[in-house]
Amino acid sequence: MGEGTQAISVRLARDSAEIAAAQRLRYEVFVEELGGDGPLVDHGARLEKDRFDPFFDHLLALDGDRVIGVYRLLRQDQAEAAGQFYSEDEYDLTALKRSGRRLLELGRSCLHRDYRGGTAMFQLWQGLADYVLAHGIEVLFGTASFHGTDVEGLAGPLSFLHHRHLAPADLRVRARAFQPMDLVPEAAIDRRQAMREIPALIKAYLRLGGCVGEGAFIDHAFNTTDVCLVMDTARMDGRQRALYTRGSAE
Repeated sequence: MGEGTQAISVRLARDSAEIAAAQRLRYEVFVEELGGDGPLVDHGARLEKDRFDPFFDHLLALDGDRVIGVYRLLRQDQAEAAGQFYSEDEYDLTALKRSGRRLLELGRSCLHRDYRGGTAMFQLWQGLADYVLAHGIEVLFGTASFHGTDVEGLAGPLSFLHHRHLAPADLRVRARAFQPMDLVPEAAIDRRQAMREIPALIKAYLRLGGCVGEGAFIDHAFNTTDVCLVMDTARMDGRQRALYTRGSAE
């Protein structure tokens, strides 16, 4: 069954059964497709989960009753209850936490394979925009991944992100197990090739004015190379704001 069989709706998960459905989709994408793993992944039940799930809000895209898209959302008050933001294991978030801005961490964004390339991700973004407006969020951030851990093979796109989209100093988080991203001089980067190699989700953040923290993090358990994306809603220009909030209440 592909996109278009029913109207896709977007809302927060309401109970443990819906969170389990989200974890099942995450298993299909992050474990089966991308080769990830983790200490709390339940291979028997085919659930990708971790200790942070009870603290996050889980934004769902549904085709009828079927969960076909997921986003995890963690406000600062929820992070305090969890003891930290999820990405603090990978990145020093001091700059963000000292900013005094209202923060929202994003993660585990994925779509069922049958719904990629259609409108489902855009509809998830609309649901996210509604959530941001409702909670007065000012800065969104979270790790996003390149598949695999071959840093040399990713030198072009990582260098492009570092040279062209590095976060301003007041929002510049830094990788803890620091993997430099400035692997190729800016003048030597094949921009077109680099953009082709950047995952669609990261490119979507860049179109909205997003930027990256300093350094990448190699996540061997998840078989990914991570960058930390930061998006300051106050720095969006009119075109970017229209893309982000289109269809949302002003």
